Amino acid sequence: MSSQIGLRVFYGFIDALRDAGMTIGSDQAQLYLQSLNIVDVQRRDEVFWTGRASLCRRQSEFEIYDRVFRKWFSAVLSPPVVLQESTVPGLPETGAGENGDSENEQQIAIASRDEALQHRDVALMSVEERQYLARAFAQLPVRAPKRRSRYVRTHRHKSIDPVHTVRDQLRRGGEPSPLRYRQHAERLRRVVLIIDVSGSMESYADSYLRFAHRFLTQAAHTTEVFTIGTRLTRVTAALRHPDPEMALIDAGLVVPDWSGGTRLGEAMKAFIRIWGQHAMLRRSVIVIASDGWERGEPAELATQLSRLRGLAHCVIWSNPHRGKPGYEPIQSGIRAVLPHIDALVAGHTLAAFRDLADRIANA
Repeated sequence: MSSQIGLRVFYGFIDALRDAGMTIGSDQAQLYLQSLNIVDVQRRDEVFWTGRASLCRRQSEFEIYDRVFRKWFSAVLSPPVVLQESTVPGLPETGAGENGDSENEQQIAIASRDEALQHRDVALMSVEERQYLARAFAQLPVRAPKRRSRYVRTHRHKSIDPVHTVRDQLRRGGEPSPLRYRQHAERLRRVVLIIDVSGSMESYADSYLRFAHRFLTQAAHTTEVFTIGTRLTRVTAALRHPDPEMALIDAGLVVPDWSGGTRLGEAMKAFIRIWGQHAMLRRSVIVIASDGWERGEPAELATQLSRLRGLAHCVIWSNPHRGKPGYEPIQSGIRAVLPHIDALVAGHTLAAFRDLADRIANA
């Protein structure tokens, strides 16, 4: 930790949060102080999200934390690094100069900023950048996957339909008639999203829930959403609110194990026991969003994923650390499930979420 900012500053910040009404245990405070040793405490955004992840236990505490943080650190830390038009490397500042910038230069700067934010880790985003992220998720292009139905329908130039062709000829007394054609109809394939909301996933759970909300707004009748931590919770109904902010608040109210421990194997066992015989799970696309930290037995998780793979059309595992430089699947949970999933994909940037949406649509 930098000598320029003493420990007393952060101890005082914890006391200020407690005075404002937050309940912060000694284990949380210790985790926060330990985490500060691996971030740049001179950067306001890194200190902000470190505290958010370790000191806030529920969504209702975010407002208190944000208010106290702004007041406490306003004179201590430098402003956060925000990718605005005026800070895009290699481009002229977009603020009005003596004659003002051209409209073309401003558009280029905005496009460059947006492109940079597409590849920025969502856990490291500043408050302003997260506002951009929320708007981007609300416009994220998603499509429900399709599957071939056993039923056929007439078509102009697909495969020949012998039944209807012969019937037409019989109606004509055996005289030749135009060929009739058919093709198999398509039906929407169900998508089931299972999101890890344990403490190690707190920095990414918000983005995954926004991703799930976007799917619900576009394919409500074929999308189901669950959260897992120490237990399984169905949050489909809570996320149906058209406003994503209200939907996330509603989801937070029904999830009892937010930012708790992780027992993926037990949660997946409960999921299969309750929903394994339901039509929702059969031939569906299952997306599990988790970093793979498991407090239970990895062998149990492997067993349940093997059962799940036998029921679903495909299983995609999205790990927020997957796309980061130097990542290796060393977590016990990830190693256990690798033989039983169809793909292990990233989930830490907006670009990664776009890729995930495309993978689901084409599954």
